[in-house]
Amino acid sequence: MVRVTCAVSSRRKRKKLLKKAKGFFGDRKNHIRQSKNAVMSAMAFHYKHRKQRKSEFRQLWIIRIGVAAKMNGLSYSRLINGLQKAGCLINRKMLADLAIHDPSAFTAFADTAKKALVAA
Repeated sequence: MVRVTCAVSSRRKRKKLLKKAKGFFGDRKNHIRQSKNAVMSAMAFHYKHRKQRKSEFRQLWIIRIGVAAKMNGLSYSRLINGLQKAGCLINRKMLADLAIHDPSAFTAFADTAKKALVAA
């Protein structure tokens, strides 16, 4: 009786694994056992870092808004507080974009926040 090796599916599975390990260093790119461990680790970090990226971007936006707010005579927290009191529903991503690409529009937002802080 002929021995069944499942050669086609085995090769397909190994090729898929080695394709994911493409660009890895040393034996991690072309040996099955090392590649399997390296790919599993990389996929775990990839999942974690997709979640981290969102936090890192929010930190970047806050830094940019804070610098632009200082240039308009406000602290970051007072700017955000003033915008909330004024009922302005602009998010941090858009504020950071305005701070870099359209400083005059950001200044208008800062003035709105100042007025809301004085009125309250």
